[in-house]
Amino acid sequence: MAILAGGRATRLRPLTETQPKALIKISGEPFLTHQLRLLRSQGIRRVVLCLGYLGEKIQKEFGTGTQDGMKIDYSFDGPQLLGTGGALKRALPLLPNEFFVLYGDSYLPINYSPVAAEFRDSGKPGLMTVFKNENRWDTSNVEFDGKKIRRYDKKNRTEAMRYIDYGLGILRPDVLANWPDNQPFDLADVYQKLAENDQLAGFEVTQRFYEIGSRKGLAELAALLDKS
Repeated sequence: MAILAGGRATRLRPLTETQPKALIKISGEPFLTHQLRLLRSQGIRRVVLCLGYLGEKIQKEFGTGTQDGMKIDYSFDGPQLLGTGGALKRALPLLPNEFFVLYGDSYLPINYSPVAAEFRDSGKPGLMTVFKNENRWDTSNVEFDGKKIRRYDKKNRTEAMRYIDYGLGILRPDVLANWPDNQPFDLADVYQKLAENDQLAGFEVTQRFYEIGSRKGLAELAALLDKS
């Protein structure tokens, strides 16, 4: 499992001026603690944290991950932030031949096993989980036919886009082979290219997503965690 947690989180300032988003406390614990607990409940025991902005603070807080029942490895962007795609490519030496990839601000309370099974059955090198958003929580950006992603574009939306990228994917390393090393690029562009080439499977999720990319998202997740 790769977790992309290297961004500056400017929308959450001043909360993120001196700490990364992953360390923001929700219901008394850092967000990453909640995220790892959820992943552990799904049988995931090893994660690679892709870090950039203030990433050393995350490493200092979580260490090897043993206190959270996990094994944590770290991949740092280096002198410049590499974006979600560039950070993921830099982390490939630490990742297996197929791996989940999760955005660092996403809390996704679903069953992960059927997602992995669909990926393997599809025979495609990539899979994106999607949610029938209908522009409710954010702008829809996916055309999905029930099995594969017909179109994914975060900039040029169409009326046929009724779904949204849920925040969890599965990839094989070779999908990043032709993307530049140690240069910034967006994972969304990788997904878009895969969809254009009919290489991106889809898996529909019916449970809404939670995120901490905004103050509203923080409040909604806190309400969920406080009930559990």
